[in-house]
Amino acid sequence: MTYYVKRRSLPDNLDYEAIGLMSGVEIHQQLFTTKKMFCRCLSRHYSEEFNTSVLRHMRPTLSEMGEYDGTALMEFKKKKEIVYLVNQDSTCTYELDDTPPFLVNEDALDIAIELALMLNCSVVDELHITRKQYLDGSIPTGFQRTAIVGIEGSIPVNGKRIGIIQLGFEEDSCREVTDIGHTITYRPDRLGMPLIEAVTYPDMRHPVEVAQVVEAIGRLLRTSGKVRRGIGSVRQDVNVSVRGGTRIEIKGVPRIPYIPMLVHIEAGRQVQLLQLRDELHKRGLNRPDAVVSTDADVTEFFTGTEHPILGKALKNGLSISACTVRGVAGLTEWPTQPDRVFADEIKGRLRVVACLDEKPHMYSSIDFASSGIPQQKVDDMHRLLGATENDSVFLVWGTKRDAKLGCSEILLRWREATMGVPSETRQHMADGHTDYERTLPGPERMYPDTDHPPRQLAAKRIADIKAKMQAPPWVREEGLRGLSIPEDCVYHLAISPNFGLFNRVVNELHVPAVFAARILDREMRALARSGVRVKSVSAEILFEFFKMFIEGHIVREALAKAITAAAANPALSAAQVVDLAELKPVGEKEALGVLEGVNKKAASLSFERDEQRSRFVMGTAMHSLRGKFPGDNLYRLYSSR
Repeated sequence: MTYYVKRRSLPDNLDYEAIGLMSGVEIHQQLFTTKKMFCRCLSRHYSEEFNTSVLRHMRPTLSEMGEYDGTALMEFKKKKEIVYLVNQDSTCTYELDDTPPFLVNEDALDIAIELALMLNCSVVDELHITRKQYLDGSIPTGFQRTAIVGIEGSIPVNGKRIGIIQLGFEEDSCREVTDIGHTITYRPDRLGMPLIEAVTYPDMRHPVEVAQVVEAIGRLLRTSGKVRRGIGSVRQDVNVSVRGGTRIEIKGVPRIPYIPMLVHIEAGRQVQLLQLRDELHKRGLNRPDAVVSTDADVTEFFTGTEHPILGKALKNGLSISACTVRGVAGLTEWPTQPDRVFADEIKGRLRVVACLDEKPHMYSSIDFASSGIPQQKVDDMHRLLGATENDSVFLVWGTKRDAKLGCSEILLRWREATMGVPSETRQHMADGHTDYERTLPGPERMYPDTDHPPRQLAAKRIADIKAKMQAPPWVREEGLRGLSIPEDCVYHLAISPNFGLFNRVVNELHVPAVFAARILDREMRALARSGVRVKSVSAEILFEFFKMFIEGHIVREALAKAITAAAANPALSAAQVVDLAELKPVGEKEALGVLEGVNKKAASLSFERDEQRSRFVMGTAMHSLRGKFPGDNLYRLYSSR
């Protein structure tokens, strides 16, 4: 298979084999359906307008095992107000959890089954809809309805078998608008759109290999012609771990080229956190409860302060809390990522859990002098907290509750550091580093959906879908190379919606394969880049243009002009487009007449060399005859004179 993601250079300070790098991916891909998954609202009907807003608060519920999910508890700490901006044309009472769901969208289920088969998965005999708890507000019900369609599949990538754990079938979440302080705002127009989640085993051992696997799965899914394309239609979560570490999920990476650097940096981050753990153990802090702290409200210490940051906080009615963590002096600046230290790990936790999103929101001992806090204030805080030279002191400001919660989170993060790498979901940044998003959820968040009984997936239904299934891209690529198609055309055409049309014009009309590939790939992409709406030109119209070319009704050079004219006039037939664009070919007599006219004009001009005259004559003549007379025939006529 061809890949655009090459083994590009990465920093060479990590031996991936030595550190035991393992990585897997979870690919979320929207399905191309008219309606949503559990209601009859239109799918992909986005709008920035809204007719009303709804305010919600979320709280955790016990699982079937009588336990709370750690992620749900973390979200509950935030005390968020969740606002939904509702458009009546794309959101109904089901999405707002006011009415039960319809039965599952059968068209979407058929697509999910087909994609599971394409990934060589075994399709389950019985479909069970379950609930996956989400308390971040992205789903108003507090849970996502999801089901497993296929299990234990695989795809080949670079001669290696990449295992597929499962293919899930689920509803999409809301679009986030803003997340400021304790208020998060969503648009629920995307909510409920059907999508699949393909989950691989952690079979990748190099950052670039991860990107290549994502690319391979994405190309396979697009081959079906039944998944959505464009911004927001596909997202991938990347799971990374090293030997001695734990699984870290980098959430929602939107572009494949980001993946190698994100994996590399996350692997390095885990190595650094494991080394920090070892240092803490050397200091006797070898278990979480060995790390202790003392905190206090120090708002009064800074009354009347001229410090610009703390003074502004007090002016806005905020409180300032301080805490000391025993025995960790000098470790706050422990490196974790490029240009990031352990203090940034703590700041990320405060930003998310304590909702302290206005930076800066924390100072540590290493910041006091450089930030301009008077030494007298620092000494007073140390005495109040009983801090010694072996300890680190932290300042946090926010509402009284948030500042107090911030101190608790600082202690919690240091306690986690004694265990190495805490299981987290992290958000990606464009420069390659990551930041805390939430605690990694566990199995406690899953429980059965009482609105949907189990249902059988008939063997005949699966067999019928399999019989119509598209060939995978690596099979298509092999066939295209056998026709001597240029490699760049092979890459794009193998997953293009025009692949079937390519086979038709080659097999039925006997159009030269290389020419057909260049028109349906290179030319169509070039026209799209120039603003031509090539997607509005149907396959039948394109087929008719190729037929007219073979029958001599238009010349080779006319095809691009014909496609452009058809895009601007989608209601016209192929013949009408050719008439409108004046693309009917001319004979040799008329072409000779044009050449004669240009030659007369050239006679009145002076040229230093004969080749300049030739270029002028041919260029001017082709300007008049392009799309009406073949360029190679025109050159033959010119040369023979």
